[in-house]
Amino acid sequence: MPMPRVAILVAAVLLLTAGCSDGQVLRSGDGGQSRYIEGTGAVTIVPVGDRAPAPDFGGPLLNGGEFKLTEARGDVVVLNVWGSWCPPCRKEAPALQAVAESLAADGVRFVGINTRDNETDARAFQAEFGVTFPSVVDTDGTRMLAFRDTLPPAAIPTTLVIDREGRVAARVLGAITEPSLRDLIGDVLAEGDRTAP
Repeated sequence: MPMPRVAILVAAVLLLTAGCSDGQVLRSGDGGQSRYIEGTGAVTIVPVGDRAPAPDFGGPLLNGGEFKLTEARGDVVVLNVWGSWCPPCRKEAPALQAVAESLAADGVRFVGINTRDNETDARAFQAEFGVTFPSVVDTDGTRMLAFRDTLPPAAIPTTLVIDREGRVAARVLGAITEPSLRDLIGDVLAEGDRTAP
């Protein structure tokens, strides 16, 4: 039996929004139980006592070398899933770069996860937007599966914030603005002094 046209249209819209979503994040503070929602973007905050350890994530970097999340313990790590083909990724790239530059001295490391892309287009994207933080190559999306038991990336772009103890603290689905990203990271930075790796 063929699928009705309306069902096909709804399925197509859901697939498109899951694959590349655009939204902004606004803060609504209620003591660590916040859920930020605006447009199609959403943020989930995990209270400190409920956080699970981040998985053993890592892989080769787009411009050479290797990244291992376990070696970044002691820093706040911001992982951003992106693709050069994704319009919301292009929209948020300048904000990510600006925050990465300004918070590097505070022990915040940004690492991209470039997915469903080719190296030529990904490098052109980095050059166009002046992105200087490294990106893990995840051509087929399998490296992101490491997060399936915590807060898995469920859209592109997705941003994950890992606290100093290597636990998943927050997930942003969709594009994020610079002020919202600064607020989100600031909350995690304020949780305590840096721990030794």
